[in-house]
Amino acid sequence: MMPIARQLAASYTVVVYDRRGRGESGDTPPYAPAREVEDVLSLIEVLGGTASLFGISSGAALALEAAKRHAGVRRLAVFEAPFVVDDTRPPIREEWERIEQALADGRPDDALRTFLGSVGMPRPLLWLMRRLPLWKRLRTLAPTLPYDGALVQRFQLGAPLRAEEWAGVAVPTLVLDGGRSHAWMRHAMRALADVLPSARYHTLPGQTHNISAAAIAPVLAEFFASDAVPRPADG
Repeated sequence: MMPIARQLAASYTVVVYDRRGRGESGDTPPYAPAREVEDVLSLIEVLGGTASLFGISSGAALALEAAKRHAGVRRLAVFEAPFVVDDTRPPIREEWERIEQALADGRPDDALRTFLGSVGMPRPLLWLMRRLPLWKRLRTLAPTLPYDGALVQRFQLGAPLRAEEWAGVAVPTLVLDGGRSHAWMRHAMRALADVLPSARYHTLPGQTHNISAAAIAPVLAEFFASDAVPRPADG
Protein backbone atom coordinates (compact mmCIF):
# COMPACT_ATOMS: atom_id res chain seq x y z
CA MET A 1 0.00 0.00 0.00
CA MET A 2 2.78 2.47 0.80
CA PRO A 3 4.15 2.65 -2.79
CA ILE A 4 0.63 3.50 -3.98
CA ALA A 5 0.23 6.10 -1.24
CA ARG A 6 3.52 7.76 -2.12
CA GLN A 7 2.44 8.20 -5.73
CA LEU A 8 -0.98 9.57 -4.76
CA ALA A 9 0.59 11.94 -2.22
CA ALA A 10 1.84 14.10 -5.09
CA SER A 11 -1.76 15.24 -5.60
CA TYR A 12 -3.67 14.35 -2.43
CA THR A 13 -3.46 14.26 1.33
CA VAL A 14 -3.08 10.51 1.86
CA VAL A 15 -3.59 8.68 5.14
CA VAL A 16 -2.41 5.08 5.47
CA TYR A 17 -3.14 3.59 8.86
CA ASP A 18 -2.37 0.33 10.67
CA ARG A 19 -5.55 -1.66 11.10
CA ARG A 20 -6.59 -2.81 14.55
CA GLY A 21 -3.98 -5.08 16.11
CA ARG A 22 -1.42 -4.44 13.37
CA GLY A 23 1.73 -2.35 13.19
CA GLU A 24 1.61 0.45 15.74
CA SER A 25 -2.16 0.23 16.32
CA GLY A 26 -3.37 -1.33 19.52
CA ASP A 27 -6.13 -3.88 19.96
CA THR A 28 -9.03 -4.07 22.39
CA PRO A 29 -10.73 -7.47 22.43
CA PRO A 30 -13.22 -8.76 21.68
CA TYR A 31 -12.88 -8.10 17.96
CA ALA A 32 -15.87 -7.20 15.80
CA PRO A 33 -15.96 -5.90 12.22
CA ALA A 34 -18.07 -2.97 13.41
CA ARG A 35 -15.15 -1.77 15.52
CA GLU A 36 -12.86 -1.69 12.48
CA VAL A 37 -15.50 0.31 10.63
CA GLU A 38 -15.61 2.72 13.58
CA ASP A 39 -11.85 3.18 13.26
CA VAL A 40 -12.24 4.27 9.63
CA LEU A 41 -15.13 6.59 10.47
CA SER A 42 -13.08 8.19 13.25
CA LEU A 43 -10.26 8.89 10.82
CA ILE A 44 -12.68 10.54 8.42
CA GLU A 45 -13.87 12.82 11.21
CA VAL A 46 -10.29 13.73 12.12
CA LEU A 47 -9.72 14.67 8.48
CA GLY A 48 -12.61 17.12 8.53
CA GLY A 49 -15.60 14.87 7.89
CA THR A 50 -15.08 13.99 4.22
CA ALA A 51 -12.71 11.60 2.46
CA SER A 52 -12.38 9.20 -0.42
CA LEU A 53 -11.53 5.60 0.45
CA PHE A 54 -9.39 2.93 -1.19
CA GLY A 55 -8.92 -0.63 -0.02
CA ILE A 56 -7.16 -3.76 -1.27
CA SER A 57 -8.30 -7.34 -0.60
CA SER A 58 -9.93 -7.55 2.86
CA GLY A 59 -9.28 -3.82 3.14
CA ALA A 60 -11.61 -3.41 0.17
CA ALA A 61 -14.36 -5.16 2.14
CA LEU A 62 -13.70 -2.84 5.07
CA ALA A 63 -13.85 0.24 2.84
CA LEU A 64 -17.19 -0.94 1.43
CA GLU A 65 -18.61 -1.31 4.94
CA ALA A 66 -17.37 2.15 5.92
CA ALA A 67 -18.92 3.69 2.80
CA LYS A 68 -22.30 2.32 3.88
CA ARG A 69 -22.10 4.12 7.19
CA HIS A 70 -20.62 7.57 6.61
CA ALA A 71 -22.19 10.31 4.53
CA GLY A 72 -18.80 12.00 4.22
CA VAL A 73 -17.34 9.33 1.94
CA ARG A 74 -17.09 11.10 -1.42
CA ARG A 75 -15.71 8.36 -3.63
CA LEU A 76 -14.69 4.74 -3.14
CA ALA A 77 -12.20 2.52 -4.96
CA VAL A 78 -11.69 -1.16 -4.22
CA PHE A 79 -9.23 -3.68 -5.60
CA GLU A 80 -10.02 -7.40 -5.50
CA ALA A 81 -12.06 -7.95 -2.39
CA PRO A 82 -11.63 -11.75 -1.98
CA PHE A 83 -15.26 -12.71 -2.50
CA VAL A 84 -16.39 -16.04 -3.98
CA VAL A 85 -19.67 -15.63 -5.85
CA ASP A 86 -19.90 -18.71 -8.08
CA ASP A 87 -18.47 -22.19 -8.58
CA THR A 88 -15.22 -20.99 -10.19
CA ARG A 89 -13.53 -22.12 -6.98
CA PRO A 90 -14.76 -23.89 -3.84
CA PRO A 91 -16.10 -21.74 -1.01
CA ILE A 92 -13.47 -20.47 1.42
CA ARG A 93 -14.68 -21.97 4.67
CA GLU A 94 -12.35 -24.72 5.86
CA GLU A 95 -9.33 -22.46 5.32
CA TRP A 96 -10.54 -20.08 8.04
CA GLU A 97 -11.05 -22.99 10.40
CA ARG A 98 -7.50 -24.19 9.74
CA ILE A 99 -6.13 -20.68 10.27
CA GLU A 100 -7.81 -20.38 13.66
CA GLN A 101 -6.65 -23.85 14.69
CA ALA A 102 -3.08 -23.12 13.64
CA LEU A 103 -3.07 -19.93 15.70
CA ALA A 104 -4.57 -21.73 18.69
CA ASP A 105 -1.78 -24.33 18.39
CA GLY A 106 0.93 -21.67 18.20
CA ARG A 107 1.69 -22.26 14.51
CA PRO A 108 1.60 -18.76 12.94
CA ASP A 109 3.61 -19.87 9.89
CA ASP A 110 0.99 -22.48 9.04
CA ALA A 111 -1.76 -19.90 9.50
CA LEU A 112 -0.01 -17.55 7.09
CA ARG A 113 0.54 -20.27 4.50
CA THR A 114 -3.13 -21.21 4.61
CA PHE A 115 -4.24 -17.59 4.35
CA LEU A 116 -2.00 -16.71 1.42
CA GLY A 117 -2.92 -19.92 -0.36
CA SER A 118 -6.62 -19.13 0.05
CA VAL A 119 -6.24 -15.94 -2.02
CA GLY A 120 -4.39 -17.81 -4.74
CA MET A 121 -0.71 -17.19 -4.04
CA PRO A 122 1.26 -19.75 -6.10
CA ARG A 123 3.23 -22.27 -4.05
CA PRO A 124 6.61 -21.32 -5.57
CA LEU A 125 6.06 -17.69 -4.59
CA LEU A 126 4.94 -18.74 -1.12
CA TRP A 127 8.10 -20.85 -0.77
CA LEU A 128 10.20 -17.83 -1.77
CA MET A 129 8.40 -15.44 0.58
CA ARG A 130 9.14 -17.65 3.57
CA ARG A 131 12.84 -17.11 2.90
CA LEU A 132 12.65 -13.32 2.68
CA PRO A 133 12.87 -10.81 5.56
CA LEU A 134 9.27 -9.85 4.73
CA TRP A 135 8.06 -13.12 6.24
CA LYS A 136 9.12 -12.08 9.73
CA ARG A 137 6.92 -8.99 9.51
CA LEU A 138 4.02 -11.03 8.13
CA ARG A 139 4.30 -13.40 11.09
CA THR A 140 3.47 -10.52 13.42
CA LEU A 141 0.19 -10.06 11.52
CA ALA A 142 -0.85 -13.70 11.85
CA PRO A 143 -2.89 -13.27 15.06
CA THR A 144 -5.13 -10.77 13.24
CA LEU A 145 -5.90 -13.01 10.25
CA PRO A 146 -9.24 -14.06 11.78
CA TYR A 147 -10.20 -10.38 11.63
CA ASP A 148 -10.04 -10.62 7.85
CA GLY A 149 -12.19 -13.72 8.01
CA ALA A 150 -14.81 -11.89 10.05
CA LEU A 151 -14.97 -9.20 7.35
CA VAL A 152 -15.18 -11.39 4.26
CA GLN A 153 -16.17 -14.97 5.11
CA ARG A 154 -19.90 -14.51 4.55
CA PHE A 155 -19.13 -13.37 1.00
CA GLN A 156 -16.91 -16.38 0.25
CA LEU A 157 -19.54 -19.11 0.17
CA GLY A 158 -20.10 -19.22 -3.59
CA ALA A 159 -23.45 -17.40 -3.50
CA PRO A 160 -24.35 -14.44 -5.72
CA LEU A 161 -24.04 -11.02 -4.13
CA ARG A 162 -27.36 -9.47 -3.12
CA ALA A 163 -28.06 -5.93 -4.25
CA GLU A 164 -29.78 -5.07 -0.96
CA GLU A 165 -26.56 -5.82 0.91
CA TRP A 166 -24.83 -2.98 -0.92
CA ALA A 167 -27.67 -0.49 -1.42
CA GLY A 168 -26.10 1.82 1.16
CA VAL A 169 -22.91 2.22 -0.90
CA ALA A 170 -24.37 5.03 -2.96
CA VAL A 171 -21.13 6.93 -3.66
CA PRO A 172 -19.33 6.73 -7.02
CA THR A 173 -17.27 3.56 -6.83
CA LEU A 174 -14.45 2.15 -8.94
CA VAL A 175 -14.18 -1.65 -8.76
CA LEU A 176 -10.80 -2.90 -9.95
CA ASP A 177 -9.17 -6.22 -10.69
CA GLY A 178 -6.07 -7.47 -12.45
CA GLY A 179 -6.15 -9.02 -15.89
CA ARG A 180 -3.97 -11.92 -14.73
CA SER A 181 -5.76 -12.48 -11.44
CA HIS A 182 -7.65 -15.70 -10.74
CA ALA A 183 -10.98 -16.05 -12.51
CA TRP A 184 -12.92 -16.44 -9.26
CA MET A 185 -11.70 -13.09 -8.01
CA ARG A 186 -12.39 -11.33 -11.29
CA HIS A 187 -15.89 -12.80 -11.44
CA ALA A 188 -16.52 -11.47 -7.95
CA MET A 189 -15.41 -7.97 -8.83
CA ARG A 190 -17.60 -7.87 -11.91
CA ALA A 191 -20.51 -9.09 -9.80
CA LEU A 192 -19.79 -6.45 -7.16
CA ALA A 193 -19.80 -3.67 -9.75
CA ASP A 194 -23.12 -4.98 -11.06
CA VAL A 195 -24.85 -4.76 -7.66
CA LEU A 196 -23.42 -1.45 -6.43
CA PRO A 197 -25.70 1.53 -7.13
CA SER A 198 -23.08 3.73 -8.83
CA ALA A 199 -20.07 1.66 -9.86
CA ARG A 200 -17.68 1.24 -12.72
CA TYR A 201 -15.71 -1.98 -13.24
CA HIS A 202 -12.21 -1.72 -14.67
CA THR A 203 -9.49 -4.30 -15.30
CA LEU A 204 -5.80 -3.43 -15.04
CA PRO A 205 -4.09 -5.37 -17.85
CA GLY A 206 -1.31 -7.74 -16.85
CA GLN A 207 -1.83 -7.27 -13.11
CA THR A 208 -2.42 -9.84 -10.36
CA HIS A 209 -3.56 -9.65 -6.74
CA ASN A 210 -0.04 -8.38 -6.01
CA ILE A 211 -0.82 -5.07 -7.67
CA SER A 212 1.85 -2.73 -9.03
CA ALA A 213 1.72 0.84 -7.74
CA ALA A 214 2.73 2.11 -11.17
CA ALA A 215 -0.30 0.40 -12.71
CA ILE A 216 -2.97 1.40 -10.23
CA ALA A 217 -1.94 4.81 -8.85
CA PRO A 218 -2.66 6.80 -12.06
CA VAL A 219 -6.08 5.16 -12.35
CA LEU A 220 -6.90 6.04 -8.75
CA ALA A 221 -5.64 9.59 -9.14
CA GLU A 222 -7.86 10.18 -12.16
CA PHE A 223 -10.90 8.65 -10.46
CA PHE A 224 -10.53 10.60 -7.22
CA ALA A 225 -10.05 13.86 -9.15
CA SER A 226 -13.31 13.48 -11.04
CA ASP A 227 -16.71 14.66 -9.89
CA ALA A 228 -18.42 12.75 -12.67
CA VAL A 229 -20.62 9.74 -12.07
CA PRO A 230 -18.71 6.59 -13.11
CA ARG A 231 -19.34 5.35 -16.60
CA PRO A 232 -21.15 2.03 -17.07
CA ALA A 233 -19.12 -1.07 -16.26
CA ASP A 234 -16.41 -1.88 -18.75
CA GLY A 235 -13.82 -4.61 -19.18
